[in-house]
Amino acid sequence: MAKRIIISGGGTGGHIFPAIAIANALKNIDPTIEILFVGANGRMEMEKVPAAGYKIIGLDIQGIQRKSVWKNVMFPIKLMNSVRRALKIIKDFKPDAAVGVGGYASGPLLYAASLKNIPYLIQEQNSYAGITNKWLGKNAQKICVAFDGMDKFFPAEKIIKTGNPIRRDSVNVAGKHMQALELFKLSAFKKTVLITGGSLGARTLNNSIAAGLDKLIAADVQVIWQTGKYYYKQIIEKLGEDHHPDVKIREFLTRMDLAYAAADIIISRAGAGTIAELCMVKKPVILVPSPNVAEDHQTKNALALVEEDAAIFLADRDAEEKLVDKALELLHDRNLQKKLGTNIGKMAMPDADEVIARELLKITSPT
Repeated sequence: MAKRIIISGGGTGGHIFPAIAIANALKNIDPTIEILFVGANGRMEMEKVPAAGYKIIGLDIQGIQRKSVWKNVMFPIKLMNSVRRALKIIKDFKPDAAVGVGGYASGPLLYAASLKNIPYLIQEQNSYAGITNKWLGKNAQKICVAFDGMDKFFPAEKIIKTGNPIRRDSVNVAGKHMQALELFKLSAFKKTVLITGGSLGARTLNNSIAAGLDKLIAADVQVIWQTGKYYYKQIIEKLGEDHHPDVKIREFLTRMDLAYAAADIIISRAGAGTIAELCMVKKPVILVPSPNVAEDHQTKNALALVEEDAAIFLADRDAEEKLVDKALELLHDRNLQKKLGTNIGKMAMPDADEVIARELLKITSPT
């Protein structure tokens, strides 16, 4: 009889892409496996998962709003209803195991799985575990992590270091430098900086680059600037579509592999999924962690790399004043570029999706 697996979570690309990578790895191992996703209504997964060819059911769940007490009034009711709905999904689908990748839907689904004695695995992406995952970790069969020292949060005997699943097509950069320069209409004789704040964008990164753009142009540096969908329009209105031939402003990068391939250095946020990709790309990186995330986990992710001399760290509050100067310093220090690129490459774990898929199959109930 075919195995049945539920994959729960989402909310951002950083959760959804690894979830889809795990599903694809399961299908590669055994094409007969039946997979059902459980996400949160109104979130990105409800669109991205069906586009990847998988069925998804949505829970009416939200996160705790730290900045507004009033927005949390409905939270307990939504949580109880989501657990009830998750129990019904489990009853109907009869999974052999479940996996939570983080995001709003993970908590209710994995809690419901524990009530029904369905074995489950947690994929903890960050170097600092959140409250929900710490609590769910007590009943998990396995906890797949990407960083060392996670026994601070979880029982050591349940932990397996797998790394975070990546979009393989995004990190396949070998031999693509000239193709990348051609796509972005860049010169092979100038240095290139890539700035990426994810699909939605990062206000601080955008403000920092806008503030220092003249310095970059004066230094004869080329820029691939991915603004994200929230900020693109206002940046284009302010600077114009063709601000300077060496500055390529894009709302979204459809060929992330070519953007990475073109770059001499990369400026990025420090989400776990992004870091997993950067480790595979093996280029020098300046990380500016977002302060607007639970438990400030991006700062902890970034510092885990800094400890290995694998990245440069810059606090969000200092970025507007210092980011462009830091980037120019790094562009002029070839030895530091080489050291950072080598050390970040040592942290790469390219087969995370397959390792997690195999661990998941090991814990399935006997059929």
